[in-house]
Amino acid sequence: MSLFANRIYSKTITSLPTLILFLVVILGLNINIIYKNYDFIINFSYIIVFFWSLKKPEHLGYGLIFFAGIINDIVQSLPIGISSLDYLLLSVIAAFIRNRTIMYNLIYDWISFFIAILIVGSVNYIILMTIFKIPIVYESLILGLFVTFLIYPIFFKIFVWIDNMVLVKKNDKKNR
Repeated sequence: MSLFANRIYSKTITSLPTLILFLVVILGLNINIIYKNYDFIINFSYIIVFFWSLKKPEHLGYGLIFFAGIINDIVQSLPIGISSLDYLLLSVIAAFIRNRTIMYNLIYDWISFFIAILIVGSVNYIILMTIFKIPIVYESLILGLFVTFLIYPIFFKIFVWIDNMVLVKKNDKKNR
């Protein structure tokens, strides 16, 4: 592989979390599901922001998280700043957990993610209902957060695999 191609590959792999987050928010890849008259959303961006803020915060900075939230608000037709507040709150919770955790494992991260999205969902609900008077069905919000919580382990495994690709690439680069 040429030096230029190797450099492009290396930069792409290390910035993959940022690329994935922006791809999700620009394309609006959150899944809307209708079940028994409840329309709920599986929020992939919550999973991305929480995981990478918890495990490798250097891959996803606060400025990029804020900007991704602004883009998500534009794409989803939400009041500007709501998603940014949600994403930054998730990042702060993940940073708090990262500083208090000695050993990482899926179960602990999964429970922490559940608590974090409950806090973020509650703040989101309160702001949208009280300040913007946007009607939200509370059951749909809770159902969406619960399903997002349930699929977290799948994306945990995918993101750990991506992180291992980055480590392999960095170790490969050091050995040359």
